[in-house]
Amino acid sequence: SAATGTVWSAEKANQWYAEPKWLTGANYIPANAINQLEMWQADTFSPELIDKELGWAQQIGFNTMRVFLHSQAWNQDAEGFKKRIDQFLTISQKHGIQPMFVFFDDCWNKTSTPGKQPAPKTGVHNSGWLQDPGDPNSKETANFPALEKYVKDILTRFGKDKRILMWDLYNEPGNSGKLESTIPLLTAEIKWAREVNPEQPITIGLWDWNYEKLNAIQIANSDVITYHNYEEPQWHERTINLLKAQGKPLICTEYMARTRNSRFSNILPLFKKENVGDCRDSNNQGY
Repeated sequence: SAATGTVWSAEKANQWYAEPKWLTGANYIPANAINQLEMWQADTFSPELIDKELGWAQQIGFNTMRVFLHSQAWNQDAEGFKKRIDQFLTISQKHGIQPMFVFFDDCWNKTSTPGKQPAPKTGVHNSGWLQDPGDPNSKETANFPALEKYVKDILTRFGKDKRILMWDLYNEPGNSGKLESTIPLLTAEIKWAREVNPEQPITIGLWDWNYEKLNAIQIANSDVITYHNYEEPQWHERTINLLKAQGKPLICTEYMARTRNSRFSNILPLFKKENVGDCRDSNNQGY
């Protein structure tokens, strides 16, 4: 097995970032899926639709996508899930897109059930999106051994796959009122990932400056710095300048909120000027 990995140096991270073209993309889920589970379950996985939609993404110049996995899909059928990930990567490669995969998530609905997913609620933002592993599951250490098997299985299978851009270990840890109760799972997941030691970089995106302990863990254990920011350009630029002090590449994995004057037209030029990767949260176009 691979030796336990360590956090990338700034030099290594910047060498990696210099290789691809300027990164631009979006958070992606097929139009027929209400959540991550519906995207990946065998009965509702839609390669034809994914192929069509990633073709559209290619036409407008996207070269990456941020894509959420879900542990329930692995629990149902680990081998089938990995085959569907491989199929997704084949489709992505066809369209010149290198996705980043997200493991855990503290946002939105607390519980998930395999099988048929709920219908969308008209006018409700992210009405069917799922936390992973959920609440209280994320707080119960008795669940950690099974989650360790899941994370290590996926990273072992795909940790040398050049079709993958990077691994985002945990989306917005501490959200949904969890605060620092997420720290045990996050730190355990970091350990699991480093034990597998994938060739692609690892990141845990910053999202709330009030969570000092979480932010310190996220920064210290990210090979490349990713972050979320829904503010207008002058405030967003201050965030970029602050994070530049880490000396590592920056990729914004969520932005765009019209009511806050965070728009494609005024944030994208800032990213280009500062060489910040762009992976917009297209789900938030209706904010």
